[in-house]
Amino acid sequence: MELKVEGRNLDVRKSWQEKIQEEKERLTRHHPGLILSLRVTIEETTSHKQGGYEVRLVVAVPNDTVVVKKKGDSVRPLLVDAFDKLGMQLKELQRKRRQTTKVPDMVVAEIIGGTGVIKNLSPYESYGFIVANNGQEIYFHENSLKDLSINDLTEGDSVSFGVTEGDKGPQATWVRSS
Repeated sequence: MELKVEGRNLDVRKSWQEKIQEEKERLTRHHPGLILSLRVTIEETTSHKQGGYEVRLVVAVPNDTVVVKKKGDSVRPLLVDAFDKLGMQLKELQRKRRQTTKVPDMVVAEIIGGTGVIKNLSPYESYGFIVANNGQEIYFHENSLKDLSINDLTEGDSVSFGVTEGDKGPQATWVRSS
C-alpha cells in the first residue's frame, strides 16, 4: 500500500507519523489487499471559530475512493478518530461487496447445471451424489430437493439440477426428477 503524508500550514511531527504508520499497519491487517493507497493530510485551520486542525484521509480501493475528514483541537485524537471511522467504512464497503457478489453466484448456480443420474444415496444422513452427463460427481443435500423427498429417489434415477462450488467441491443448489 502506498502511503503519503502531507502537512498544510504546519510541519508533520514525528509522533504523528508514528501514529499514522501504526494505524496503517492495523488497516492492512484488518483489510488485507483492499487498500491500494492512503493519503493523510493534516492541516492547521485558520478559522477563528473552528481553530485547531483538520485531518483528512483519502483511501483508494478497487473501483472506489473513501474519504474521511475530522476537525478538532488536537491532531493525535483526530488521527485515532479518523482511522476508526475509516475502518468502519471499509468494513461496510466489504460487507456490501460480499452481498452484491452473492447474488450473481446464485444466478450462475441456477444456470450452470444439467442432467445426471443418482449415483449414491444416504437417506439416513440426508445426502447423496449425482453423476452428471459429463462425468462430474456432484454432492446434494436433502434440502436441495424440489417437489420430492430423498425417500422418493433410488440409485439410477435421472435428475436435473443446478450446481455451485461448495466448500468441498461441486454441490447441487436444487435437484428435480427428470
